[in-house]
Amino acid sequence: MDPDFGGTTQVLSLDLAIAPQVLLVDDDELVLARLRELVAAAGFQVCAATNGSQALDLLEHSFTPIVILDLNMPGLDGLTVCRTIRERVWPGYVYILLLTAQDAEQDILEGLNAGADDYVSKRASSAQLLARLRTAQRILTLEHSLKQALAEKRHLAMTDALTGVPNRRFFMRRFGSELTRLRSIGGDLSLLSLDIDHFKQINDRYGHGAGDSVLQQFIHRIGACLSGDSQWCARLGGEEFAVVLEGTPTAQAVLMAEQMRQVIAASPMQVGNASIPITVSIGLSALEDNRGEATVESLLQKADQGLYASKEAGRNRVTAPGRAQPARDVDR
Repeated sequence: MDPDFGGTTQVLSLDLAIAPQVLLVDDDELVLARLRELVAAAGFQVCAATNGSQALDLLEHSFTPIVILDLNMPGLDGLTVCRTIRERVWPGYVYILLLTAQDAEQDILEGLNAGADDYVSKRASSAQLLARLRTAQRILTLEHSLKQALAEKRHLAMTDALTGVPNRRFFMRRFGSELTRLRSIGGDLSLLSLDIDHFKQINDRYGHGAGDSVLQQFIHRIGACLSGDSQWCARLGGEEFAVVLEGTPTAQAVLMAEQMRQVIAASPMQVGNASIPITVSIGLSALEDNRGEATVESLLQKADQGLYASKEAGRNRVTAPGRAQPARDVDR
Protein backbone atom coordinates (compact mmCIF):
# COMPACT_ATOMS: atom_id res chain seq x y z
CA MET A 1 0.00 0.00 0.00
CA ASP A 2 1.26 3.49 -0.82
CA PRO A 3 2.75 5.03 2.36
CA ASP A 4 1.05 8.30 1.36
CA PHE A 5 -2.18 6.86 2.87
CA GLY A 6 -0.65 7.51 6.27
CA GLY A 7 1.55 10.40 5.27
CA THR A 8 1.34 14.16 5.56
CA THR A 9 -0.66 14.99 2.45
CA GLN A 10 -2.82 18.05 3.18
CA VAL A 11 -6.51 17.18 3.55
CA LEU A 12 -8.81 19.64 1.86
CA SER A 13 -12.02 20.67 3.62
CA LEU A 14 -15.18 19.18 2.15
CA ASP A 15 -17.62 21.56 0.52
CA LEU A 16 -20.65 19.98 2.20
CA ALA A 17 -21.29 20.82 5.83
CA ILE A 18 -22.07 17.32 7.05
CA ALA A 19 -20.02 14.36 5.85
CA PRO A 20 -21.67 10.93 5.93
CA GLN A 21 -20.34 8.08 8.00
CA VAL A 22 -17.85 5.73 6.36
CA LEU A 23 -17.41 2.02 7.14
CA LEU A 24 -13.85 0.80 6.56
CA VAL A 25 -13.43 -2.94 5.97
CA ASP A 26 -9.96 -4.51 5.81
CA ASP A 27 -8.39 -7.53 7.49
CA ASP A 28 -5.01 -5.74 7.76
CA GLU A 29 -5.15 -3.75 10.99
CA LEU A 30 -2.24 -1.53 9.96
CA VAL A 31 -4.00 -0.57 6.72
CA LEU A 32 -7.22 -0.07 8.67
CA ALA A 33 -5.53 2.28 11.14
CA ARG A 34 -4.05 4.40 8.35
CA LEU A 35 -7.38 4.56 6.52
CA ARG A 36 -9.18 5.55 9.71
CA GLU A 37 -6.74 8.40 10.33
CA LEU A 38 -6.98 9.67 6.76
CA VAL A 39 -10.78 9.48 6.41
CA ALA A 40 -11.44 10.94 9.87
CA ALA A 41 -9.09 13.84 9.13
CA ALA A 42 -11.22 14.60 6.06
CA GLY A 43 -14.21 15.21 8.32
CA PHE A 44 -16.00 11.89 7.98
CA GLN A 45 -17.28 9.83 10.88
CA VAL A 46 -15.59 6.45 10.76
CA CYS A 47 -16.34 2.93 11.91
CA ALA A 48 -14.32 -0.14 11.03
CA ALA A 49 -14.58 -3.89 10.55
CA THR A 50 -11.83 -6.47 10.07
CA ASN A 51 -13.90 -8.98 8.07
CA GLY A 52 -16.95 -9.22 5.85
CA SER A 53 -19.29 -10.73 8.43
CA GLN A 54 -18.52 -8.02 10.95
CA ALA A 55 -19.08 -5.37 8.27
CA LEU A 56 -22.54 -6.70 7.44
CA ASP A 57 -23.45 -6.84 11.14
CA LEU A 58 -22.37 -3.21 11.57
CA LEU A 59 -24.46 -2.15 8.57
CA GLU A 60 -27.50 -3.93 9.98
CA HIS A 61 -27.21 -2.31 13.41
CA SER A 62 -25.92 1.13 12.40
CA PHE A 63 -26.54 2.04 8.77
CA THR A 64 -23.53 3.54 7.01
CA PRO A 65 -23.98 5.04 3.52
CA ILE A 66 -20.34 4.70 2.37
CA VAL A 67 -18.33 1.48 2.56
CA ILE A 68 -14.63 1.28 1.68
CA LEU A 69 -14.09 -2.41 1.21
CA ASP A 70 -10.98 -4.52 0.79
CA LEU A 71 -11.37 -6.97 -2.07
CA ASN A 72 -9.31 -9.82 -0.65
CA MET A 73 -10.26 -10.96 2.85
CA PRO A 74 -10.52 -14.37 4.53
CA GLY A 75 -14.03 -15.70 5.01
CA LEU A 76 -16.41 -13.39 3.16
CA ASP A 77 -14.33 -11.66 0.51
CA GLY A 78 -15.10 -8.23 -0.91
CA LEU A 79 -17.09 -9.53 -3.88
CA THR A 80 -19.35 -11.60 -1.61
CA VAL A 81 -19.90 -8.66 0.72
CA CYS A 82 -20.79 -6.47 -2.29
CA ARG A 83 -23.36 -8.95 -3.56
CA THR A 84 -24.84 -9.40 -0.08
CA ILE A 85 -25.21 -5.64 0.41
CA ARG A 86 -27.00 -5.31 -2.92
CA GLU A 87 -29.37 -8.17 -2.09
CA ARG A 88 -30.58 -6.56 1.14
CA VAL A 89 -32.83 -3.59 1.79
CA TRP A 90 -31.31 -0.55 3.55
CA PRO A 91 -32.63 2.80 4.78
CA GLY A 92 -30.72 4.49 1.98
CA TYR A 93 -28.28 3.76 -0.81
CA VAL A 94 -24.96 2.14 0.16
CA TYR A 95 -22.09 3.50 -1.92
CA ILE A 96 -19.36 0.84 -2.14
CA LEU A 97 -15.78 1.76 -2.89
CA LEU A 98 -13.48 -1.23 -3.47
CA LEU A 99 -9.94 -0.86 -2.24
CA THR A 100 -7.68 -3.41 -3.87
CA ALA A 101 -4.13 -4.24 -4.79
CA GLN A 102 -5.51 -6.21 -7.75
CA ASP A 103 -6.36 -3.51 -10.25
CA ALA A 104 -6.22 -5.43 -13.50
CA GLU A 105 -9.20 -4.79 -15.77
CA GLN A 106 -10.75 -8.19 -15.03
CA ASP A 107 -10.52 -7.58 -11.27
CA ILE A 108 -12.13 -4.17 -11.66
CA LEU A 109 -14.94 -5.53 -13.82
CA GLU A 110 -15.65 -8.32 -11.34
CA GLY A 111 -15.95 -5.77 -8.54
CA LEU A 112 -18.25 -3.47 -10.48
CA ASN A 113 -20.40 -6.40 -11.64
CA ALA A 114 -20.69 -7.54 -8.01
CA GLY A 115 -22.25 -4.20 -7.10
CA ALA A 116 -19.38 -1.86 -6.30
CA ASP A 117 -19.78 1.77 -7.37
CA ASP A 118 -16.11 2.61 -7.69
CA TYR A 119 -12.68 1.26 -6.95
CA VAL A 120 -9.30 2.63 -5.98
CA SER A 121 -5.96 0.89 -6.08
CA LYS A 122 -4.01 0.49 -2.86
CA ARG A 123 -1.13 1.99 -4.83
CA ALA A 124 -3.07 5.22 -5.36
CA SER A 125 -2.35 8.37 -3.39
CA SER A 126 -4.40 9.47 -0.41
CA ALA A 127 -5.52 12.51 -2.45
CA GLN A 128 -7.11 10.18 -5.01
CA LEU A 129 -8.92 8.21 -2.31
CA LEU A 130 -10.31 11.41 -0.79
CA ALA A 131 -11.40 12.60 -4.24
CA ARG A 132 -13.33 9.36 -4.68
CA LEU A 133 -14.89 9.88 -1.24
CA ARG A 134 -16.01 13.37 -2.20
CA THR A 135 -17.55 11.91 -5.36
CA ALA A 136 -19.43 9.39 -3.23
CA GLN A 137 -20.63 12.20 -0.97
CA ARG A 138 -21.92 14.24 -3.91
CA ILE A 139 -23.80 11.24 -5.30
CA LEU A 140 -25.37 10.44 -1.92
CA THR A 141 -26.33 14.08 -1.44
CA LEU A 142 -27.99 14.08 -4.87
CA GLU A 143 -29.81 10.86 -4.02
CA HIS A 144 -31.02 12.39 -0.74
CA SER A 145 -32.20 15.52 -2.53
CA LEU A 146 -34.10 13.46 -5.10
CA LYS A 147 -35.74 11.43 -2.33
CA GLN A 148 -36.78 14.62 -0.56
CA ALA A 149 -38.18 16.05 -3.80
CA LEU A 150 -40.15 12.86 -4.47
CA ALA A 151 -41.46 12.77 -0.91
CA GLU A 152 -42.56 16.39 -1.20
CA LYS A 153 -44.23 15.66 -4.51
CA ARG A 154 -46.11 12.73 -2.98
CA HIS A 155 -47.09 14.88 -0.02
CA LEU A 156 -48.44 17.62 -2.27
CA ALA A 157 -50.36 15.08 -4.33
CA MET A 158 -52.08 13.88 -1.15
CA THR A 159 -52.67 17.27 0.50
CA ASP A 160 -55.36 19.90 0.08
CA ALA A 161 -53.48 23.07 -0.85
CA LEU A 162 -55.87 25.48 0.90
CA THR A 163 -56.36 23.82 4.27
CA GLY A 164 -53.24 21.68 4.53
CA VAL A 165 -55.19 18.55 5.48
CA PRO A 166 -55.18 15.32 3.43
CA ASN A 167 -57.26 15.38 0.28
CA ARG A 168 -59.80 12.88 -1.02
CA ARG A 169 -57.12 10.79 -2.71
CA PHE A 170 -55.26 10.33 0.57
CA PHE A 171 -58.50 9.66 2.42
CA MET A 172 -59.51 6.85 0.07
CA ARG A 173 -56.09 5.23 0.30
CA ARG A 174 -55.52 5.42 4.05
CA PHE A 175 -59.11 4.80 5.11
CA GLY A 176 -59.28 1.83 2.78
CA SER A 177 -56.08 0.36 4.22
CA GLU A 178 -57.27 0.82 7.78
CA LEU A 179 -60.65 -0.68 6.97
CA THR A 180 -59.04 -3.75 5.42
CA ARG A 181 -56.77 -4.19 8.42
CA LEU A 182 -59.55 -3.89 10.99
CA ARG A 183 -61.90 -6.20 9.11
CA SER A 184 -59.31 -8.96 9.46
CA ILE A 185 -58.06 -8.39 13.02
CA GLY A 186 -61.01 -6.64 14.64
CA GLY A 187 -61.26 -3.21 16.20
CA ASP A 188 -63.37 -0.07 16.05
CA LEU A 189 -63.49 2.54 13.32
CA SER A 190 -65.86 5.49 12.99
CA LEU A 191 -66.32 7.98 10.18
CA LEU A 192 -67.80 11.46 10.39
CA SER A 193 -69.07 13.32 7.34
CA LEU A 194 -69.11 17.10 7.90
CA ASP A 195 -70.52 19.91 5.80
CA ILE A 196 -70.46 23.63 6.66
CA ASP A 197 -74.02 24.95 6.72
CA HIS A 198 -75.00 27.59 4.12
CA PHE A 199 -71.44 27.90 2.87
CA LYS A 200 -72.56 29.18 -0.53
CA GLN A 201 -74.18 32.16 1.20
CA ILE A 202 -70.85 32.97 2.86
CA ASN A 203 -69.11 33.05 -0.53
CA ASP A 204 -71.91 35.10 -2.06
CA ARG A 205 -72.02 37.66 0.75
CA TYR A 206 -68.37 37.98 1.78
CA GLY A 207 -66.48 36.72 -1.27
CA HIS A 208 -64.50 33.60 -2.01
CA GLY A 209 -61.46 34.92 -0.17
CA ALA A 210 -63.52 35.05 3.00
CA GLY A 211 -64.84 31.59 2.23
CA ASP A 212 -61.27 30.29 1.99
CA SER A 213 -60.44 31.85 5.36
CA VAL A 214 -63.53 30.22 6.89
CA LEU A 215 -62.41 26.82 5.60
CA GLN A 216 -58.96 27.30 7.12
CA GLN A 217 -60.40 28.36 10.47
CA PHE A 218 -62.87 25.50 10.32
CA ILE A 219 -60.01 23.01 9.97
CA HIS A 220 -58.19 24.66 12.87
CA ARG A 221 -61.22 24.18 15.13
CA ILE A 222 -61.68 20.58 14.01
CA GLY A 223 -58.02 19.89 14.64
CA ALA A 224 -58.35 21.17 18.20
CA CYS A 225 -60.84 18.36 18.86
CA LEU A 226 -58.57 15.59 17.54
CA SER A 227 -55.58 13.95 19.15
CA GLY A 228 -52.90 11.59 17.88
CA ASP A 229 -52.34 10.09 14.46
CA SER A 230 -55.36 7.81 14.80
CA GLN A 231 -57.77 10.77 14.57
CA TRP A 232 -57.50 12.75 11.37
CA CYS A 233 -59.43 14.96 8.99
CA ALA A 234 -59.53 15.10 5.19
CA ARG A 235 -61.14 17.52 2.76
CA LEU A 236 -63.31 15.60 0.31
CA GLY A 237 -64.20 18.64 -1.77
CA GLY A 238 -65.67 22.12 -1.40
CA GLU A 239 -66.97 22.54 2.14
CA GLU A 240 -67.25 18.77 2.69
CA PHE A 241 -64.89 17.06 5.10
CA ALA A 242 -64.41 13.63 6.63
CA VAL A 243 -63.07 12.88 10.09
CA VAL A 244 -61.71 9.39 10.69
CA LEU A 245 -61.63 8.08 14.24
CA GLU A 246 -59.55 4.92 14.31
CA GLY A 247 -60.12 2.70 17.34
CA THR A 248 -63.25 4.66 18.29
CA PRO A 249 -66.62 2.96 18.85
CA THR A 250 -69.89 4.60 17.85
CA ALA A 251 -70.87 5.93 21.28
CA GLN A 252 -67.56 7.72 21.73
CA ALA A 253 -67.61 8.97 18.14
CA VAL A 254 -71.03 10.56 18.72
CA LEU A 255 -69.65 12.44 21.73
CA MET A 256 -66.66 13.65 19.71
CA ALA A 257 -68.90 14.73 16.82
CA GLU A 258 -71.08 16.70 19.20
CA GLN A 259 -67.99 18.34 20.67
CA MET A 260 -66.87 19.38 17.18
CA ARG A 261 -70.30 20.78 16.41
CA GLN A 262 -70.25 22.86 19.58
CA VAL A 263 -66.69 24.11 19.00
CA ILE A 264 -67.58 25.22 15.46
CA ALA A 265 -70.73 27.05 16.56
CA ALA A 266 -69.29 28.51 19.77
CA SER A 267 -68.12 31.81 18.27
CA PRO A 268 -68.15 33.59 14.89
CA MET A 269 -65.12 33.35 12.66
CA GLN A 270 -63.28 36.61 12.16
CA VAL A 271 -62.46 37.45 8.56
CA GLY A 272 -61.12 40.96 8.30
CA ASN A 273 -63.73 43.20 9.89
CA ALA A 274 -66.49 40.64 9.45
CA SER A 275 -67.73 38.24 12.12
CA ILE A 276 -69.17 35.22 10.35
CA PRO A 277 -71.27 32.76 12.38
CA ILE A 278 -70.64 29.16 11.32
CA THR A 279 -72.41 25.90 12.03
CA VAL A 280 -71.79 22.38 10.78
CA SER A 281 -73.98 19.38 10.05
CA ILE A 282 -72.51 15.95 10.77
CA GLY A 283 -73.37 12.38 9.86
CA LEU A 284 -71.73 9.29 11.32
CA SER A 285 -71.09 5.70 10.30
CA ALA A 286 -69.11 2.94 11.99
CA LEU A 287 -67.38 -0.31 11.13
CA GLU A 288 -69.32 -2.15 13.82
CA ASP A 289 -72.41 -1.93 11.58
CA ASN A 290 -72.28 -4.80 9.04
CA ARG A 291 -68.56 -5.31 9.62
CA GLY A 292 -68.29 -8.15 7.14
CA GLU A 293 -69.80 -6.11 4.29
CA ALA A 294 -68.37 -2.68 5.11
CA THR A 295 -66.47 -0.88 2.37
CA VAL A 296 -65.10 2.62 2.02
CA GLU A 297 -68.01 3.50 -0.24
CA SER A 298 -70.68 2.01 2.04
CA LEU A 299 -69.34 3.78 5.13
CA LEU A 300 -69.14 7.05 3.23
CA GLN A 301 -72.68 6.58 1.98
CA LYS A 302 -74.01 5.89 5.48
CA ALA A 303 -72.17 8.87 6.92
CA ASP A 304 -73.58 11.03 4.11
CA GLN A 305 -77.07 9.75 4.85
CA GLY A 306 -76.63 10.91 8.41
CA LEU A 307 -75.34 14.24 7.15
CA TYR A 308 -78.36 14.76 4.93
CA ALA A 309 -80.62 13.82 7.83
CA SER A 310 -78.94 16.50 9.91
CA LYS A 311 -79.52 19.02 7.13
CA GLU A 312 -83.19 18.11 6.80
CA ALA A 313 -83.71 18.29 10.54
CA GLY A 314 -82.58 21.91 10.64
CA ARG A 315 -78.77 21.75 10.35
CA ASN A 316 -76.22 22.31 13.14
CA ARG A 317 -76.66 18.81 14.53
CA VAL A 318 -75.22 15.27 14.57
CA THR A 319 -77.02 12.22 13.20
CA ALA A 320 -75.70 8.85 14.33
CA PRO A 321 -76.34 5.36 12.87
CA GLY A 322 -79.86 4.14 13.31
CA ARG A 323 -81.31 7.61 12.96
CA ALA A 324 -80.03 8.43 9.51
CA GLN A 325 -82.74 9.07 6.93
CA PRO A 326 -82.46 8.34 3.19
CA ALA A 327 -80.34 10.91 1.39
CA ARG A 328 -82.33 13.50 -0.54
CA ASP A 329 -81.38 16.58 -2.51
CA VAL A 330 -81.28 19.42 -0.02
CA ASP A 331 -79.75 22.86 0.08
CA ARG A 332 -76.43 22.23 1.72
